[in-house]
Amino acid sequence: MILETIIIVIYTIAILLIFMYALAQLNLLYNYLSSKKADKTCETFDLSNPDEVPFVTIQLPVYNEMYVMERLLDNIALIEYPKDKLEIQVLDDSTDETVESTRQQVEKLQATGLDIKHITRTDRSGFKAGALKEGLKVAKGEFIAIFDADFLPKKNWLKRTIPYFKDEHIGVVQTRWGHINRNYSILTKIQAFALDAHFTLEQVGRNSKGHFINFNGTAGVWRKDCIIDAGNWEGDTLTEDLDLSYRAQLKNWKFKYLEDVETPAELPVVISAARSQQFRWNKGGAENFRKMLWRVIKSNNISTKTKIHGLLHLLNSTMFLSIFTVAILSIPMLWIKNEYAHLRFYFYFMSFFVMSTVIFFVCYWFMYKQIYGSGFKKFFGYVGMFFTFFSIAMGFSLHNSIAVIEGHIGKRSEFVRTPKFNISTLRDSWKGNKYLRKKISPHVIIEGILMLYFAFGLYSAFIVGDQGGDFGLFPFHLMLCIGFGYVFFKSLSSKV
Repeated sequence: MILETIIIVIYTIAILLIFMYALAQLNLLYNYLSSKKADKTCETFDLSNPDEVPFVTIQLPVYNEMYVMERLLDNIALIEYPKDKLEIQVLDDSTDETVESTRQQVEKLQATGLDIKHITRTDRSGFKAGALKEGLKVAKGEFIAIFDADFLPKKNWLKRTIPYFKDEHIGVVQTRWGHINRNYSILTKIQAFALDAHFTLEQVGRNSKGHFINFNGTAGVWRKDCIIDAGNWEGDTLTEDLDLSYRAQLKNWKFKYLEDVETPAELPVVISAARSQQFRWNKGGAENFRKMLWRVIKSNNISTKTKIHGLLHLLNSTMFLSIFTVAILSIPMLWIKNEYAHLRFYFYFMSFFVMSTVIFFVCYWFMYKQIYGSGFKKFFGYVGMFFTFFSIAMGFSLHNSIAVIEGHIGKRSEFVRTPKFNISTLRDSWKGNKYLRKKISPHVIIEGILMLYFAFGLYSAFIVGDQGGDFGLFPFHLMLCIGFGYVFFKSLSSKV
């Protein structure tokens, strides 16, 4: 009974952690809905008055972006802002032939009168953080807008963001990400679903109550003084944006989140690219939890509620570890439940925590209808998307749990940029992209084994106990089997 007791204790802890996270999401939903009724008026710069127009530097950190570089520069050149108050820095860390083609395009744009510079480094120390820090040394702007290579800000983007900096306490203005290829595939749809939840429910829910949010690495503007005051960019985590965001807010800088300003971008269309992006984000989140835990706890500048939300925010990625733990132990728990009758009350009590799924379902519905609209037909589509998203997200749980564990134990790894494709329609193809990794991760084999493991869980539902089976966990195991199966087969087919 010792092994069974250990399994029950670990399973219970993981279930309770997920429930706590669900309650935090419910609180963010309340904040989100409350924010819709709040007065959002604030003092802004009058950009029609030349005396109030501040100098802005746009930074474009790029690395081997053959497929999107031309599109990026052509788009940035269309930004509407007084030319004498705008500077563009192409922070090019590329190691391939794009260095020369980018240099040529920059020279063409310079000939039109645009103040654009091509800045290269002899090494990639600090990766993206290092490039941003290097550019900051010579940046002329008092405000620094940052765009990754796959983002396409609209012409009036600066006019809709810069005015909010009239409040001298605001250090960052962040905008919502849009998705130009949302409907390309199931993979892009579930990525968009997850990001939409972050950029509506979470960002608004935290920001509206003064809790810490994060600059998302792109599609936002920093006050240069804020960057310097917070200690500048640091490359000791894989999510330098989250790191600097917390250091800035711990020094009392305010962040302004603009849900109504959408910045379109391209989602990864190949699962290997999505995997590398997920790994970096989740490992970086865990690294920042290690780095920021005691700074947040010991801070005298923030409320207890903000500290709790901050710690849960930093632990976001760690939820994958809890989900993976619950998934793995759910099959032994099914057998334990039907083997030990005296534990029946425990299992009745634990069934309450299915409420976590209900809470996520309700929270994400409000996000979904904000973007797609409401009505029965929309709700029916949402139900399908929610369970598709949950299944595939659980299929990523092994991969993301490994990232989280590496982050928490301090294992260092290289910053791997997500390959870009310049793909927005079904007619476009990702095959032949030179930046795709050709090797299959050893994690994929384990994911295939896990698909079979949860297929066994489905089979177990029919044979456990002496009452004709137990189907309480059948839907959960079905979603896990589908999720790991999707990730396994997609990972294999992306190498073909």
